[in-house]
Amino acid sequence: MNGTGNVTDVLARIRASRGTPQVAGERCEMCSEAIADEHQHVVNLEGRQIMCVCRGCYLLFTDTTAELRYRAIPDRYLTFPDFALDRRQWEALQIPVGLAFFFHNSALGRTVAFYPGPAGATESELDLQAWNDIRTADPRVDTMADDTEALLVRVPDDESAPPLGYLVPIDACYEFVGRLRMMWRGFDGGQDARNYIDEFFESLDSRSRVVDRA
Repeated sequence: MNGTGNVTDVLARIRASRGTPQVAGERCEMCSEAIADEHQHVVNLEGRQIMCVCRGCYLLFTDTTAELRYRAIPDRYLTFPDFALDRRQWEALQIPVGLAFFFHNSALGRTVAFYPGPAGATESELDLQAWNDIRTADPRVDTMADDTEALLVRVPDDESAPPLGYLVPIDACYEFVGRLRMMWRGFDGGQDARNYIDEFFESLDSRSRVVDRA
């Protein structure tokens, strides 16, 4: 199948839809086709926007080897038992809360880190040496796709409990942080936010495929 021809078809549909009256309901942000509440997403690599798209547009951007402006976000959830991250390594990352997600930003050519708070997703100045130490200790980290998947880490309040690592779609991270922002109360988020965090990670455990350390 000719990828260039497919992209040209989508652009033609976008131009044609601009003069067409739109009906109520969510629509694909590329071609304006109606989409269901449960739909897929792509990342605009230049602007870092996550776009809601129909199945047809999504499939145009699933080739991870092609040089494209957009990338389809996979629907892959993995959990890493015995994650090779201790609290000393976590402290070296200098992230002020016990939650963060990390992904490789191809436009910047490096991994970036974000943590949740009352303002939403806040970027942390990532100590790259500390990050590389984690990658070396646990190669499962490097299985995440650039731009579209993230390593989500939770460090429990109980100091006897080890940090937890998951590989998840990047849109799941932003949705998680966005909902936390709406619930956040006070300095530590409040009880509703803590309950939501517990429920979110319970759902991750139930849907994630276990990937053991080699």
